[in-house]
Amino acid sequence: MMGMIRKEMIAMLLAGGQGSRLGVLTSDVAKPAVSFGGKYRIIDFPLSNCINSGIDTVGVLTQYQPLVLNSHIGIGIPWDLDRNNGGVTVLPPYEKSDTSEWYSGTANAIFQNIKYMENYNPEYVLILSGDHIYKMDYEAMLDFHKAKGADVTIAVIPVPIEEASRFGVVITDDEKRISEFEEKPPQPRSNLASMGIYIFSWKALKESLLALKDQSNCDFGKHVLPYLHEKGSPMYAYEFNSYWKDVGTLGSYWEANMELIDLIPEFNLYEEFWKIYTNQNIIEPQFVASSAVVEKAIIGAGAQIYGEVYNSVLGAGVVIEEGTVIRDSIIMEGVTIGKNCVIDKSIIAENTVVGEGTGIGQGEEAPSKLNSSIYGFGLAVIGENSTIPAHVTIGKNTAIKGETSDADYPDGQLASGGYIIKAGDRL
Repeated sequence: MMGMIRKEMIAMLLAGGQGSRLGVLTSDVAKPAVSFGGKYRIIDFPLSNCINSGIDTVGVLTQYQPLVLNSHIGIGIPWDLDRNNGGVTVLPPYEKSDTSEWYSGTANAIFQNIKYMENYNPEYVLILSGDHIYKMDYEAMLDFHKAKGADVTIAVIPVPIEEASRFGVVITDDEKRISEFEEKPPQPRSNLASMGIYIFSWKALKESLLALKDQSNCDFGKHVLPYLHEKGSPMYAYEFNSYWKDVGTLGSYWEANMELIDLIPEFNLYEEFWKIYTNQNIIEPQFVASSAVVEKAIIGAGAQIYGEVYNSVLGAGVVIEEGTVIRDSIIMEGVTIGKNCVIDKSIIAENTVVGEGTGIGQGEEAPSKLNSSIYGFGLAVIGENSTIPAHVTIGKNTAIKGETSDADYPDGQLASGGYIIKAGDRL
């Protein structure tokens, strides 16, 4: 038995999300491990927030496709979380002696790791999601929690009232004490949306998890918070008024990347006092040829640009050959794009190879035949490790995953709304 180590607050970071609304981008990668901003992965933001807020003990709960996430986090060196006493610990669902139990809900995942939390005997537990882009000082939220004498504090963000029905909203009094919850209400009575960030007093969290341990798909929003509310536990809303983006859809993911390129970005990656840390293993410098044109772009380390890049985010090690024009696109790490291509409003995932003379994101829009609720926004989306042959044309609202060949493109094209998912590749 390890000795009891007292920590004032530890963080539990829920990073198991399948992220199915990101389509082929998450077919082999958990959503928190998806690349963002040319250099980062989505999980870098909450992890960096933790270390910047003075929290040095973080449990990362993984579930779906955890390989990339696990190797990215490693022992936490980039975030200064390689500690003997605390640090970052990856917590997959584990096999118990009688059954192997998958995490079935957000609170169930935390419950399965109750021994991990007990080991640190914290006064407070911070629950985070691994799929939001924001900078937040959790210490300020903890100060609020203590000042109010709360059992649970929920971070909330004001949203336009016409959008509030997409969120769980809270109704508060003048002191910010929560009197009611409404989960995605058709007629919202408040515009304070829950951000899925909670501080619990450990005693209240432990008691509620044990009381609800047999609840199937036990979830914070649906079960734990209503349970504590019915008991009369003091619950407060901590209002956050800075940039926060849930990048859960292809449209919001593309938009958040594009916002980074603005002259004065609303979300600034260049601030000295609140750094975002990442595990970056590419150390070569970027190369921009004398014939190249680059306007309003983020370019990762080791990238080689021989063509033209406008208003785009390029990851590390990307190669853009001569005569190629990239506009309004996200090109992730290790992608190679051949000569004389035209790429418009596309997301091309890691290590994809695009043959020369190819057009992507071309023509008129048409609804996706694969899934119009995922593949929309006028985007062409290509999953990681894909191959696109030379001299083909790919339309908008399209999805491609796998090694494709000329035979997959009748008349040399994939019309808008079309898709190619090769056998053996998951959606």
